Amino acid sequence: MKVVRWGILGAARVNERLMPAIIEAGNSKLIAIASRRPGAAADILAKYAPNETDVKAYDSPDLLLNNADIDAIYLPMANEEHTEWALKAIEQGKHVLIEKPMALSVEDIDAISSAAKQQNVHVMEGFMYCFHPQHDYVDGLIKSGAIGEVRTVKTCFSFPMKPARMYRLERDIDNGGGAMWDIGPYAVHTARKWFDSEPKSVMAMAKLLESGADISLSGILDFDNGRYAHFDMSFERARRSEYEIIGTLGGIKCDTVWQNPDDAPVISWWTDAGEQHKVKLEIANHFVKEIEHFSDCVLNNTLPDLSVADARANCQTIVAALKSTKTGRSDFSTWLS
Repeated sequence: MKVVRWGILGAARVNERLMPAIIEAGNSKLIAIASRRPGAAADILAKYAPNETDVKAYDSPDLLLNNADIDAIYLPMANEEHTEWALKAIEQGKHVLIEKPMALSVEDIDAISSAAKQQNVHVMEGFMYCFHPQHDYVDGLIKSGAIGEVRTVKTCFSFPMKPARMYRLERDIDNGGGAMWDIGPYAVHTARKWFDSEPKSVMAMAKLLESGADISLSGILDFDNGRYAHFDMSFERARRSEYEIIGTLGGIKCDTVWQNPDDAPVISWWTDAGEQHKVKLEIANHFVKEIEHFSDCVLNNTLPDLSVADARANCQTIVAALKSTKTGRSDFSTWLS
């Protein structure tokens, strides 16, 4: 293969970014999109890729999965459906890029991992932000020793929920609804990203709606030896997607994790010695880079940078935080043990 032939399983809003990314990526080709809602796939295709006249639109996901011309699937269905449809795609021998969260339990992720190994296909959780070069710059700063040893990470992801997107709050937490399962994976993942180990315990608090969904949630991860990560996500706060890293000698701030491909990212960093820096980096489309990376893994049979073990650890941390919210306690609890 010279290019990976893609199918999209679901007419989710994220296709606004992912569909053009598949088309733009040099090692990818969009073959088809499917949705169970009659006409939805065709509508999404016309809206986000009007010039792609040879792409098929199905009103049945199974028809797409049975298409032998498709090598890889992008799966942006509802959170609670990821496992079912990822396993169906894997059974058909398709590689699968699964929109975050990969699944709602570590048991489901283990099932996806086992099936992928049996079918010799790749699976990856869709954290597009990881492929933006601004985070490589942050990583380089940390490795240089500029801010010393990382001691605290603070993450914040939020936006005010619009009426058209209220369906995200109609399902309870156990069925994939709420802020934690929607934007929380980013907050937890960026909190974990900058430590060289997994958390030992977690404490979290949430504001729940009558539906049982969380509209806001905040918590703390204990990475042992005085190293903590503070994570926060909400559907009733102004739009934020940021993290701050504080070390023994200084700190780093990423103002925009959900980086617009047309905007130059800015990373601020400082040291106790008096240095103050604000660095403007080159623009990049992290969705395109994500697709290019996963396609490259398929073409060359190499493991994705975002491993299934990483997806499992992120899910385990999210589940632990949600369990902590149910206790009503403000002390650390060892849900992770």
